[in-house]
Order: sequence, then structure tokens, then C-alpha cells
Amino acid sequence: MHPNLLHIGHLELPTFGLLVALGLMAALWLALRCAPAAGLAPDALWNATLFAVVAAFVLSRLILVGTNFRSFLSYPVLLLMLPSLTGLGLLLTAVATTVYLRVRGLPMAAVLDAWAAPATLLWAFLALGHLAEGSDPGLPSRAPWAVRVGADPDLQQPVGLIAAAAAAGLTVLLWRHLGRAHRPGMTAGLGLGLAGVVQFLLTFLRQPYPYAPDAPNFLLDPIQFVALGMVVAGSLLYGLASARTPSAVRLHVASEPPTAAGEAR
Repeated sequence: MHPNLLHIGHLELPTFGLLVALGLMAALWLALRCAPAAGLAPDALWNATLFAVVAAFVLSRLILVGTNFRSFLSYPVLLLMLPSLTGLGLLLTAVATTVYLRVRGLPMAAVLDAWAAPATLLWAFLALGHLAEGSDPGLPSRAPWAVRVGADPDLQQPVGLIAAAAAAGLTVLLWRHLGRAHRPGMTAGLGLGLAGVVQFLLTFLRQPYPYAPDAPNFLLDPIQFVALGMVVAGSLLYGLASARTPSAVRLHVASEPPTAAGEAR
């Protein structure tokens, strides 16, 4: 495991942070390539993607500060350096992004299709980051591909590596699916459902949560409930999209003129 790529005095370069940054850049690049296949103008999708990323960062930090205001007054920099992306933050980001798409007149289903492959690509980088810092431990294993995490003497299942490989495979699959004739929403539904299946199966390789033994009445891990929800939601989205009347793919151009960044691309 390599939690830090660089450590000189007080200067540290965490592997997870670097992989997240690389993953975001790769996802943005892929989103631009997915836009035409989804019937969207690349500049319009670029702006929507940046809005979603910035909204997730700002809203998560506001929630962190709001729930720990006294600590923020005492140690503002230290608090803002903590991981802050939570379920509530993601929910508020989804609401804000939905409002943005409505205002800009961008079709939700087409945008979700264009974001499907970039999302799984980002997931691959995040999984590698968790593997590097040892934050997603697997069950003890003697398999040839088992890895050692930190000071733990037992080898473990490389959950992060397996998740990254699965996410990379989903990225290729969704990219190819988007390139074919389809109804808006089908690629997003397929991606959400398959990602749920992968997460459900990965749980059998992960170490259980510390509170899991205290809840023997639950037959499934909490993440498995979320994964099943993803499968159901993805299936519904795919089914609703399949039932729509096929229509010609149209290019949705943003109302504002191209930005300098868009012209440079």
C-alpha cells in the first residue's frame, strides 16, 4: 500500500487525492466524447459537469461546517481538509444539478446517458485510491492475487483492484452502448443497474462493518441494500426508456455562447 506518493517534511502528496484528481480529469475528458452520442453539445455538457462537481464540493463543505461550526471556528483549515462527501451532500448536489439542467433546458435522460461512462471511469480511479490508502479492506485470503494492507500480517482480497477492473469494464461497455442507436435513459439505467450488481457482489469480498455483528437480524450488509436499490432504480429507468417512442437524436445547444475554454478544446 502507498498512501503517500511524496513525503518531504510537512509536505505530503496523498495517493488517493492524486488519483481523484486524475479521475476527475479523465471523466471530464470522456464526458466531452460522450456528449455527441447522447445528442448534446459538448460545451453544454462540459458546463453541466463542472457545475455538478463544484456543487458537490461546495455543498459538502457547507454541510461539514454547519454541523461542526465550533470546530470550524477553532481549526478552519484542519476541518476543511477532512473528507466531507456524504449522502446528504450527494442528495443536495442532485437537486441543485437537476435545477441547473432545467434552467439550461438540457434533457435529463440524455445528460445521464452521457455521464454514465465517465461516472464508472471515475469510480475506477476512486477504487484504486482506496486500494492505495488501504481504506477498503478485504477478507483474509491466500489467493495468488491477495495483497497486504498496512501492518496487517494477513493477506487480503484486493477489493479496490477488483472494483477498479469491474468499473473499467463497465466504462467500455457503457461507451459502446451509448454509441449505438438507443432511447434516452437506457445507457444510464444499464449503468446504474450493473454498478449495483457489482457493488452487491463486492460486499462478499469486503470485511464487514464493525457494527455488523451487533445487528444479526439483518441478512444483508448495509451497502448491499444500497446496491439492490441501485439495481431496482436502474431497471426502472431502463424499462421506462425502452417504452418510449424512438425519436431522432437532436443536438441540444447551450443557450450561452461557447466559452473560451470550450473554444480552446
